[in-house]
Amino acid sequence: LSVVSLAVLYNIVFVIGRAVFWELNKQAAVLWWILDYLCDFIYLADTLVHCHEGYLEQGLLVRDASKLRKHYFSKQRWWLDVVSMLPTDLAYIWWAPSSCAATRLPCPIIVRINRLLRLPRMWEWFDRTETATGYPNAFRICKVVLAILVLIHWNACLYFAISYALGFSTDNWVYNINGPKNLTLSRQYIYSFYWSTLTLTTIGETPTPENDAEYLFVVADFLAGVLIFATIVGNIGSMISNMNVTRVEFQNRMDGVKQYMAFRKVGGELEARVIRWFAYTWAQSGALDEERVLAALPDKLKAEIAIRVHMDTLRQVRIFQDCEPGLLEALVLKLKLQVFSPGDYICRKGDVGKEMYIVKRGSLSVVADDGMTVLATLGAGSVFGEVSVLEIAGNRTGNRRTANVRSIGYSDLFCLAKRDLWETLADYPEARASLTERGCQLLRKDGLLDEAVFANAQQTQDSLESGVARLEQTVENLNLRLARLLAEYSASQSKLKQRISKLEDRVQKSPTSRGEARNNHQLQQQHKQQQQQQQQEQQNAGSSSSSAARLRSHRRKSHSSTTTTTAEAAAADESLTVATTGAGGGSGGVGNGVPGRQNTL
Repeated sequence: LSVVSLAVLYNIVFVIGRAVFWELNKQAAVLWWILDYLCDFIYLADTLVHCHEGYLEQGLLVRDASKLRKHYFSKQRWWLDVVSMLPTDLAYIWWAPSSCAATRLPCPIIVRINRLLRLPRMWEWFDRTETATGYPNAFRICKVVLAILVLIHWNACLYFAISYALGFSTDNWVYNINGPKNLTLSRQYIYSFYWSTLTLTTIGETPTPENDAEYLFVVADFLAGVLIFATIVGNIGSMISNMNVTRVEFQNRMDGVKQYMAFRKVGGELEARVIRWFAYTWAQSGALDEERVLAALPDKLKAEIAIRVHMDTLRQVRIFQDCEPGLLEALVLKLKLQVFSPGDYICRKGDVGKEMYIVKRGSLSVVADDGMTVLATLGAGSVFGEVSVLEIAGNRTGNRRTANVRSIGYSDLFCLAKRDLWETLADYPEARASLTERGCQLLRKDGLLDEAVFANAQQTQDSLESGVARLEQTVENLNLRLARLLAEYSASQSKLKQRISKLEDRVQKSPTSRGEARNNHQLQQQHKQQQQQQQQEQQNAGSSSSSAARLRSHRRKSHSSTTTTTAEAAAADESLTVATTGAGGGSGGVGNGVPGRQNTL
């Protein structure tokens, strides 16, 4: 991409420049011809390479040539590559390159302007370089400066072309071509570049336009300069501020600590020590917060970086020598860097040991209780406090510090906390036993191990471990039995459901069952009809009895009446006889003696 970018930059600068400045096009015509067609060859090679560039598909790099070409043509930019290679130079056949002059512009080289369509490849190279370089801010500034120079160059060429269109030396605003000095290429380009710089940077002090076209061009140039250069200047300011952002954050933290110490009226000596500590931290590491910087990385990459940086330091600890790599990789992520100032005590005699320390840089002194007598000196690679973090039973010191350790100058120490160590050892029981044995050897060497207490603790630990193992085995057996019972219950349930469904299907499909159900339904309907008939007959019988009683009383009262009345009574008696006979016939099936009542009447 770097070679392609150079070819693109060549076309960006010289295609436009040679199209306007005829003297530039005429000088070294053979050189221009070689460079032009060399760039065309680079474009062709870049197209062939570009259409075979690998890409990731589901995380795997695709290398198949047919798939690579298909992927290349599926993107929208392939037509830019094709158009940028079109042989527009064939126009030289009827438009000779040597035909341009002060009276005939632009030069035929303008037909190669399609080569500028390869510009996205140069931007791609810029992005990749900015990502890969170790000085991204400096590279961004260089890229912005290059963009400014190209814009000024293009604007200078445009000014010279407009001067040609309006007529050289026609007024004070256009370029004055009169005089041998003004006819030289250097004067033409330098003056145009100067005018373009003054205009785009909105500095002014350029000749005043004298016609409408000149006014419009100057106004458009000023607007473009305001917009473009405001953006560019803003980006440069942002880049410069980003270059100092770490220093600014560090200074803000230090100022906050200073304000706190002034508010709490901290003594001058302690305040000076704090300021010196800040200065040392900045000088050594630039106040770099490793955890915040590496927070964006996945755990695997963070572990590899930590191993690369701190593994040699961790291997210097005697109890960690020959440990399995997995344990060391887990422990190296737990190391914390601490910086101590001159005279600071890392630990004092009698303190409970909660951390172990590895000296990365600096010197430490082991001093007596009086603080003056130096018993030993520790340098880079020294380790202390490793036994206290193991919590070995029978340690006569009771996991307490046995000496005072003080920093002579500024010292950088790696700290490993006891809690972090045991959380890591929980996943490595063999390594835990090995580390305990090595710690016991160190204690025996110094005569600080009570063998009886250690043996009792080991027996208790073994009995607890065996009890826990038995309990775990019992729980596992119970889980197996419960799983077996649940499986059997589920199987029986499924079998029972299948049998019930089969019986239901058999009952629904049987014709005898359907006939019995139909007969039962008919019997129920007949029984309901009989009950309704009985109720109706009882009601009819009751009404017939009441009519007969009323008729008997009427006959007793009118016994002495006339013949007409007797005839009416006889007719009434006859009608009653008919009604009673009908009632008796309707209730013959019941057998309640209604026909005998007719004779009585």
